[in-house]
Amino acid sequence: MNLKFFPSRHLATYMVRLFVTRSLAVLIALVLILMTLDLLGESGKILAVPGNGDADLWRYVGLRLPLLFSRFLPFSVLLGALIAFVGLNQHSEVVAMKASGLSAHQILAPLVVASIGISIALFAFNETIVVKSARVVNAWSDNDYKPVPPDSGVLSNVWVLSGDDLIRAGLVVGGPPNLRVERLTIYDRAGGVLQRVYRAARATPGPGSAWTLQDVTIYDANMNVVRHVPRMMGMDGITTGQLTLAKVDPNQLDYSTLKRRAAELEAAGRPADEARAGLAHKITGPLSTLLMPLLAAVAAFGLARSGQVLLRACLGMALGFAYFVADNFSLAMGNAGAYSPLIAAWAPFLLFLLIGETVLVRTEE
Repeated sequence: MNLKFFPSRHLATYMVRLFVTRSLAVLIALVLILMTLDLLGESGKILAVPGNGDADLWRYVGLRLPLLFSRFLPFSVLLGALIAFVGLNQHSEVVAMKASGLSAHQILAPLVVASIGISIALFAFNETIVVKSARVVNAWSDNDYKPVPPDSGVLSNVWVLSGDDLIRAGLVVGGPPNLRVERLTIYDRAGGVLQRVYRAARATPGPGSAWTLQDVTIYDANMNVVRHVPRMMGMDGITTGQLTLAKVDPNQLDYSTLKRRAAELEAAGRPADEARAGLAHKITGPLSTLLMPLLAAVAAFGLARSGQVLLRACLGMALGFAYFVADNFSLAMGNAGAYSPLIAAWAPFLLFLLIGETVLVRTEE
């Protein structure tokens, strides 16, 4: 038996090329279909805004494509590996490799190395492009596809509880001391009963602990009266940190920024489970592509004439789907604080790594 990690450079290149081209083809097909369906659902909302046109539709496509590529790349790697393995099995190429003295792990080794490279590229892609696209497209959609200020620190749909009062900031733009809020709504409640609703077009930090609200509409629920005030003071006691820390979305922040936000939440005595789980998942998410060749390998081994190739392919696909379900469930439990952030992010990866290795050893080795 040949004990080299890569016994043949030509064979390794052939396997990697087969794996990468199939995965890329599946990814492009999936993204095109999903982008078309997404655009069909959102195009009416985009074009309903006065001033929006075809350029805004293309802008939406440009913002959504990186998110779709990032989300479905691991799934495409799974399907690409399955397609490659089924073809190799049906043409008895795996039998030829085994006859030459290669073990199952040596056959998989080039694909695992290629998956590590894909994981690194996906992490860099998420950190440089995806987080920016997610931040812009979410702020744009939360603003009903109306123009959004081009500030890099924009947050959208932020909620804050102050005593009995509920405060919703449509957009939080910039940072202290130049922070401003747009489309502000304050629900003034007493004993859980709504008293007044304040809607301000803009709000900026004022002198002391109050904020300056501009272009305000006040609805009095007791008297059923609406008043308009050009300027007033409000939100006494609300700090800028409460608004900027009220919404920490791991999908919209890069690794270093999210790590800093998590530390700020903990320093402020606020729950940081979602931020910590998202921080760990920024590593395990791209790393999940490493599992896909291992979970799909069950389709590669076993004689094609046994009639079980389709069954093995379905088993590999089921293992991949089970991983994505377990990963999403574990991350949700981590966000809720039921699991620790490290367990929420790493447990599904380690569990299915062991499952994939066990299935491979039991069926072939």
